[in-house]
Amino acid sequence: MNVVAFNGSMRKDGNTAILLRTVLHQLEKRGIETELIQLAGERIRGCQACGECSRNQNKHCAITYDCVNECIDRMLVADGIILGSPVYFSNVTAEMKALIDRAGYVIRANGDLLQRKVGAAVVAVRRAGAIHVFNSMNHFFLISQMIIPGSSYWNIGIGRQIGDVEHDQEGLRTMIRLGENMAWLLHKLKGK
Repeated sequence: MNVVAFNGSMRKDGNTAILLRTVLHQLEKRGIETELIQLAGERIRGCQACGECSRNQNKHCAITYDCVNECIDRMLVADGIILGSPVYFSNVTAEMKALIDRAGYVIRANGDLLQRKVGAAVVAVRRAGAIHVFNSMNHFFLISQMIIPGSSYWNIGIGRQIGDVEHDQEGLRTMIRLGENMAWLLHKLKGK
């Protein structure tokens, strides 16, 4: 089994990555392979509403000069997907939104390719907007017919400067529990 996590932060190894790695560590401890893909430095274009994904039915977006098709390929082979984003003006980053929009259209246009996979959202926040970001990423999972595990609280870590989330004990406990619950669910779905 494997889980792929996408870090939508423009800080490659910032607070969002710290939270994601906390979840991934719990999965690894339970025998699940993990991969962290960081979108920092990538120039991801938003959906151009061309409809080619519906016409082509090839499991890819017609825009081929960025990393989105590679991200879709990773989603298709994964048993679980984690989306992580910091809060930018009370929303996900532009890169995360572009990934959600384009991958979402491709996945739905090709027969709901992610249905019954496990998905989880992780949010790094300084102060406000975390629930909107959390909901935005979870909506991707829900419309894709995925299964979302819960945790001991919303999957949110609080911090501004890189490393600040390491002082949010409740946030870290939430990520640990998320990893435990996601691993449990993946094992149950695989009959283990």
